[in-house]
This record gives sequence, structure tokens and C-alpha cells, in this order.
Amino acid sequence: MTTDTNRIYATRRLGIVNALTEKLKEIDGNGDFNTDIYRNVTPRLKFWDEIDEFPAINLSAGGESRVYQSGGYKDRFFSITVRVYVRDEDPIVALDELLEDIETVIESNSRLEFTNRRGDIEHTQQISIVSIDT
Repeated sequence: MTTDTNRIYATRRLGIVNALTEKLKEIDGNGDFNTDIYRNVTPRLKFWDEIDEFPAINLSAGGESRVYQSGGYKDRFFSITVRVYVRDEDPIVALDELLEDIETVIESNSRLEFTNRRGDIEHTQQISIVSIDT
């Protein structure tokens, strides 16, 4: 099976998840960050028994919906699940600090630059945190 990279109606999900993964890898314990994640961020879902180094952040793309506007314009909405794993003497504090770091990255990159499948640079319109569950 070949992939036609000239299609204009392809999803941008993979490019966005990969770009957000790279931004989250910048959490290094310096400046505004509380945690050093050792660049242990992956753009795929992992479960607790698959994690070797802590803390760890794993992203996975959820469903996508589209709203078609006039003039051929469309808004695309999709969710990204960010799964965070910590192992610490006080895991609640460690988790809160890492969640603050993730929120800092997302708020600072709400208009995220990413590369689509054709290699063109694009930007998200907005990235928002909808919910946090622990």
C-alpha cells in the first residue's frame, strides 16, 4: 500500500501529536518547569507495566470531528489523551508538579506549529485542556 502525500483532505492528527510530543520533551526541570522528564515522552499509548523510566508521558489521539464552514473551510476537533506516570515517595506532589509543567507547555503552545504529511508547516488554531483525571 502506498501513501499519497499529495492529498489535501488528510487528517493532521499524527503531525499534531508528534509536535506536541516534541514540546513536552522540553520539560527539563529548568526555568518554569518543576520536573525533569528525561525526555521520556512518547506519541503512543503505554500502560504501567510497559514503563521503565519515571516520570513518563504518553500521548494518544482520540476521535476527530469536523464542522464544515462556508467557502470550503472546515474546523477539525480531536482529543489527545495525555497519560502521565510517576513513581515517587510523594506521588501526589510529583503528579501535581508534572501536570503543572504539561499545562505550561500546552498554554505556551496553544497555536502549535506542526508539519503535515506533505511536509508543509501548519498551525493549530487552539489547544485547550478539557479535563484532568487522576
